[in-house]
Amino acid sequence: MLRFLTAGESHGPTLTAILEGIPAGLALDTDYINAELARRQIGYGSGGRMNIERDEIHITSGVAAGLTTGAPLALWVENRDFKNWRDKNIEPMTTPRPGHADLTGAIKYGYRELRIALERASARETTMRVAVGAVCQKFLAEFGILIGGYVTQIGSVVASIDPALPYDQRLIAAEANDVRCPDAVSAERMHEEIRQVKVDKDTLGGVIEVVALGVPPGLGSHVQFDRRLDAKIVAAMVSVHAMKGAEIGEAFENAGKRGSDVHDEIGVTEDGTLYRKSNRAGGLEGGITTGEPIICRVAMKPISTVMKSLESVNLATGQPEHTTYERSDFCATPRAVPILESMMAFVIAEALIEKLGGDSVNEMKPRFESLRRARLSDLPMDNVEWRFDYPE
Repeated sequence: MLRFLTAGESHGPTLTAILEGIPAGLALDTDYINAELARRQIGYGSGGRMNIERDEIHITSGVAAGLTTGAPLALWVENRDFKNWRDKNIEPMTTPRPGHADLTGAIKYGYRELRIALERASARETTMRVAVGAVCQKFLAEFGILIGGYVTQIGSVVASIDPALPYDQRLIAAEANDVRCPDAVSAERMHEEIRQVKVDKDTLGGVIEVVALGVPPGLGSHVQFDRRLDAKIVAAMVSVHAMKGAEIGEAFENAGKRGSDVHDEIGVTEDGTLYRKSNRAGGLEGGITTGEPIICRVAMKPISTVMKSLESVNLATGQPEHTTYERSDFCATPRAVPILESMMAFVIAEALIEKLGGDSVNEMKPRFESLRRARLSDLPMDNVEWRFDYPE
């Protein structure tokens, strides 16, 4: 019901996205999208490309008089670096870089020039994911849903974040520094870690936590594997360049505990509202939202393009050869935060649209208000014996 496609190369003339399924009547202007694109370009440890690009969105379909029409949205961004490549004879690239799609792309598609894989596999593509995500976040805001993220680890530095610090305050604190870490002391230690890796001419990865606040219970489904919302979230997270793993809630920590120490016990208030006494499940049970904050942690590997040359093989000569350096970040983890936020926003928006139905925002809002919640009054039980009674 909600889907998007991107097109474009790292050094081509433009990057493009088509977003289909956003309902009519959503107020949409370019300022908010451009602000999110700017966030993607800011982060300590970024490389020289961000000094060239000043991403600005263009909307050429799906909006009239500042409101979405229900038609597909066409979005595009100019690549300013294209002018430096347009009339240039490009040296052949025949030595694949470990960690990139150079070799695997050539194996799959039969490329006779490795840069063809590089151009499409580049993280420059995430520009359009952020643009799409910004639209989805505007849509979710109409229903009081907030998506955000922050860095919890860079290299060996693990942030010391007060567990009692509310998530909305974490998001604000994270934007106060250029490593997007909510803890100022940990942020400075991360700075030092990145400064050192620059000296060492190497790269660093890290861990990012993405949260969705205000999501109602009942989104997603347990009935099929591809409708489980936690599966969709994890898939969306690891679809982003350099992301190699994701967990919902305290998944890996919980794996080493007993069940009685893991599961979120249920309580009830005097007015009949059910609540969870903890949120170790990360806001999802059985592939369905519980109404608690959705928490996803994502592991990002160090950027594959390193200044230190790595051993490889020249496919043209068949001889061992060291890789040559391509311009890149030293640490892209802070810049990845808005990208992962965008993918979370897309998945949650898709699930909400599926749940509500309707073709316009105004049509959806009453349906949102009438959603079944975790209240005893919404959950009448027959409390009688029954049988399957399948025919023999």
